[in-house]
Amino acid sequence: MEALLSQFTFLSDQALRDKNFDPSAMEDLMKLFEIESYKAWPATELEHEEQAEITMQEAEDYLDSVMETAMDEFRRFEEEMERESRDEVDDLEDAAEEARRMGNLMEKGATIASNFYIEAAMKSAFKGLSTNKVHPS
Repeated sequence: MEALLSQFTFLSDQALRDKNFDPSAMEDLMKLFEIESYKAWPATELEHEEQAEITMQEAEDYLDSVMETAMDEFRRFEEEMERESRDEVDDLEDAAEEARRMGNLMEKGATIASNFYIEAAMKSAFKGLSTNKVHPS
């Protein structure tokens, strides 16, 4: 391309100085410029495609990085929620076990009280039978 520009400069100077300058030489040079530009076009497109691919890869890498960071944060949040729910379940199990023990103690207390009541009633009944007293009815 630089050689064509040098040739263009040379022909322009010649056209200014020489009154017998043939304009077809300039037209031929312009055709060479056109051919050269058509040849350069695919290389330019390829360069832009390569740059676009590089930019796309950088964007994908950034997206992957952001996605991995978000997933790490989600995993930490999930672990924290699982830990909190386990702690809450453990607290509920402890409260249930305490209530079960309290229920067992109350059952034992009620059993002991009812046994005392039965014994007292039986003692009273035997005492009444042993004194040979008859009820007035």
